[in-house]
Amino acid sequence: MGTGLNSRKTRSALRTSASISLQLLLVLLGGWVAWRMLGGAWSVIWPVVIALLLTTLTWPPVRFLRKHRWPPALAAGLVTLLFLVVAIGTFIGIAAPVAAKAPELADQVSAGIRELQSWAAGPPLNISNEDITGYLDTATQKLQASVGSIATATLSGVSSVFNGLINTVLALFLMFFFLKDGPRFLPWLSRQVPGRLATDLPTVAGRCWEVLGSFVRSQALVGLLDAVLIGIGLAVLGVDLALPLAVLTFVTAFVPIVGALFAGFVAVVITFVTDGWTDALIVLAIIIVVQQLEGNVFQPMVQSRGLGLHAGVVLLAVTLGSSLYGIVGALLAVPVAAMIAVLWIYLREQLSDSPPASPSAPPGPDAPPPPSSTPPTSVPAPAASTPPPDPAPAVS
Repeated sequence: MGTGLNSRKTRSALRTSASISLQLLLVLLGGWVAWRMLGGAWSVIWPVVIALLLTTLTWPPVRFLRKHRWPPALAAGLVTLLFLVVAIGTFIGIAAPVAAKAPELADQVSAGIRELQSWAAGPPLNISNEDITGYLDTATQKLQASVGSIATATLSGVSSVFNGLINTVLALFLMFFFLKDGPRFLPWLSRQVPGRLATDLPTVAGRCWEVLGSFVRSQALVGLLDAVLIGIGLAVLGVDLALPLAVLTFVTAFVPIVGALFAGFVAVVITFVTDGWTDALIVLAIIIVVQQLEGNVFQPMVQSRGLGLHAGVVLLAVTLGSSLYGIVGALLAVPVAAMIAVLWIYLREQLSDSPPASPSAPPGPDAPPPPSSTPPTSVPAPAASTPPPDPAPAVS
């Protein structure tokens, strides 16, 4: 009798395990199909993603103008124009000084190579000029054998630059429409889906919008602090390209961890080429001190109400994103991880018996205003324990 009961329990457990495994395989298959579809439509999705990131950064001034009774189109147009002017000015601020110093940098690089060659010729390396010449001849032969591949790579790079310009222009137009029509998105979304989805989707979209805005604005503020402190240190040392390096530090701050390492490496190398080892080591010390202040003071203060991700999660997300998709993956890894965390917390709240004490991403002072219209009465309203989500930009 006991043996038969155990056998039935075993078969029941196996059926349950098989059912769960089949459901998991179906979920994974659906995720893979969705991922492939997103990859095929990436040329359209990428400008939308860039436009959303830019919109979170430029929404506060638009909100200010709209509160002072500016028409939505006029406020969005003015902020878009000012953003374009600032972006062009930033590019000129980096490119113009570097172009002006290019001949001098080339001469200093040549002098540095000769100095390095003289050092390598002595002990302990004892590399003679004949050895160096042989290495250069070998490299030249390999370079000549790879002329076809280099030409193909050059054409591919030109095509990528052209596509990047097109995507940039498209992202600017989308940013304008997001700024102009954004507050109408969540009411529109509520009217498009039936039943409980009319509450769940706008709530999740609002929280994701809050997290995305918190990430972009906090990274901008932390990058500005880093750029100011490192720029002051470079200016005190008399580094010629102090301003472009400070601007580069601010721009690369939007890629967490990896961006700071890249900007610091460039600053140390340029200082070494222009001013020698002593100043390069001092710049390295300044960058290390600033990065410690950023990790232990700036980010905890700025992001205390933001993402809620552990530093280890951020590092792993950036590493995985950069290894899979390069710079684009490193840029989007942290906000994607934060939005996945938002979705998971919302699902956990809905599956739990007790109502959540607070939303996963509390609205900050820079959150967009409440929607300009409300869903129709046939759509169920959000629960009382869940605060109304802030509007996200509308995808036109």
